[in-house]
Amino acid sequence: MSTTSRKTDPPPAPTFEVENELRATGARVVAGMDEVGRGAWAGPLLVCAAVPGEGEPPAGLTDSKRLTPGRRRELAARIEPWVAGHAFGWSEPAEIDEVGMTEALRRAARRALQALEPRPDAVVLDGHHDFIGAPWRVRTQVKGDLTCVSVAAAAILAKVRRDAFMAEVAEEYPGYGFEKGVGYPSPVHRTTLAESGPTPHHRLSWSYLDALPRWRHLRVTRPAPDGRLPLF
Repeated sequence: MSTTSRKTDPPPAPTFEVENELRATGARVVAGMDEVGRGAWAGPLLVCAAVPGEGEPPAGLTDSKRLTPGRRRELAARIEPWVAGHAFGWSEPAEIDEVGMTEALRRAARRALQALEPRPDAVVLDGHHDFIGAPWRVRTQVKGDLTCVSVAAAAILAKVRRDAFMAEVAEEYPGYGFEKGVGYPSPVHRTTLAESGPTPHHRLSWSYLDALPRWRHLRVTRPAPDGRLPLF
């Protein structure tokens, strides 16, 4: 097989291999989980948990980042009636500023799981770090959105839901490119941010503010774990 052929071949479709391994060890209900918005400068962090439905999943499931926005929306419309249940957990920018990303991830994930019906016996979490913790039984899976049906479904639902939210924010705060960049540091976002400053949807504890002389005074400094403010 030529190098060109290997590059154009689509990745294998996600399977139920990991979910079936967990079911074989006693987990009756298995949920997949993924997050979106972790690296954005503006907008919430969103976590989705999804329990696969019966039968074959919608064709075309894969890493949500490999799909066009239109294709993601099409798949989400087919995933929603197929899954046995799904739920979202949010962490707003002010909470991220207050507690930091690790804790914000944990809170958002637990909110999604607490809202999920049916309640899962095990969770397949995309990545290599368990940010949920006890008492939830968690199986981390690197590239889970490429390999696991439940995680791929959760990833697409999360991405579509957050993108729709950021499109609404763009109507309220035009010029930042939120309708396309969804809060990430695109060129138009950077330019408008430097000129007009952060919106209420921006994360004010992030270091991008240090490079904005007119607005750096707005940066929020989060106390260290021992309660003291850092000197530098």
